[in-house]
Amino acid sequence: MDDDTPTRTATAPAPAPAPATAPATASASAVATAPPAGTAAATTVAPLAGFTVGVTAARRADELIALLRRRGATVLHAPALRIVPLADDSELLAATRELLACPPDAVVATTAIGFRGWIEAADGWGIGEELLGRLRAGELLARGPKVKGAIRAAGLVEAWSPESESLAEVLDRLLAGGVAGRRIAIQLHGEPLPGFVEALRAGGAEVVGVPVYRWMAPEDLGPLDRLLDAVVAGGVDAVSFTSAPAAASLLSRAEERGLAEPVLAGLRGSVLAACVGPVTAVPLQARGVDTVQPERFRLGPLVQLLCRELPGRARVLPVDGHRVEIRGQAVLVDDELRPVPPAGMALLRALARRPGWVVARAELLRALPGAGRDEHAVETAMARLRGALGVPNLIQTVVKRGYRLALDARVDAKYAD
Repeated sequence: MDDDTPTRTATAPAPAPAPATAPATASASAVATAPPAGTAAATTVAPLAGFTVGVTAARRADELIALLRRRGATVLHAPALRIVPLADDSELLAATRELLACPPDAVVATTAIGFRGWIEAADGWGIGEELLGRLRAGELLARGPKVKGAIRAAGLVEAWSPESESLAEVLDRLLAGGVAGRRIAIQLHGEPLPGFVEALRAGGAEVVGVPVYRWMAPEDLGPLDRLLDAVVAGGVDAVSFTSAPAAASLLSRAEERGLAEPVLAGLRGSVLAACVGPVTAVPLQARGVDTVQPERFRLGPLVQLLCRELPGRARVLPVDGHRVEIRGQAVLVDDELRPVPPAGMALLRALARRPGWVVARAELLRALPGAGRDEHAVETAMARLRGALGVPNLIQTVVKRGYRLALDARVDAKYAD
């Protein structure tokens, strides 16, 4: 029911805006999928229900997407890279032949899948046994337990592996033993190794990079472009990164399209940048983007981190006797998930920035995506918003002035100061 009783106007000093999730848009359909809206109790509402997460991964993307969907998220899959098949990779073949011709004193294996792929590719080229012989003859260092397993599955035994899975610890061990005059091969996996190669060369080592799985731009740039548009427009709440090359590729594509600054503004603002580990975060942090990372650099902990971070960003207000939680692209009303159209989410966020205060139609019109100059668009979007929320009295109409959230009296005074 509309309320025409006198209320505060928007001309009064407004409290500072509270953090809010990103405004929704109707764009970003890069293979977007969402679970059905639920009406479950608070204890059963999926932690990521109502949030949209961009996935930039190419490798193991299906696993990450499944984990996110299982927790209620809508997913925009936009691979930022593609992988050059190992059998077709002339750079890997050339590096392998170089090591066979001039054996290394030490080899650093950084990833299990990369090491396995290297051995399998060498087998396909008919030089697998010769490569294994060279690896047996030198010092073989494994970055962590997964790589150690891949090494032993190939019939080899590692000389040493750190429990921390830290390349920094591997570097310390090499430098402590002295690297001057030694030939050291490093199995790369598309990830930058900040300072690693430089430190070895500064110590007098000859370093040979083995480029397992070279990354290239995706053949179809459409999904990546749609994700970039969603970041700019606020149609995505978080973007996940599982490799530094993917982060660099996304930023590079944004520059090619002239969107670097708005994309960075989104990632520095309401769109959460979630990285699987510190190395992955390097390209983003170099551009001033704050990132979040799990303590363990795995997909599961990354998803668990999102399950904590995104709901923690949601705005929660007591409105007309109801608990209203404003999520990325939906609203929880008394623990019932209510999907809301993008225009309605834009209006709701504008009202929630000053809860209890009257917000004029002209200001709400400016909040609508592409609404033009007709204030009738506000009335239409407001009617749809009320219908989507399912509780009409949450938003009050103040005749000839605008709209306000009907905050509970016990908290209304808090926002009046």
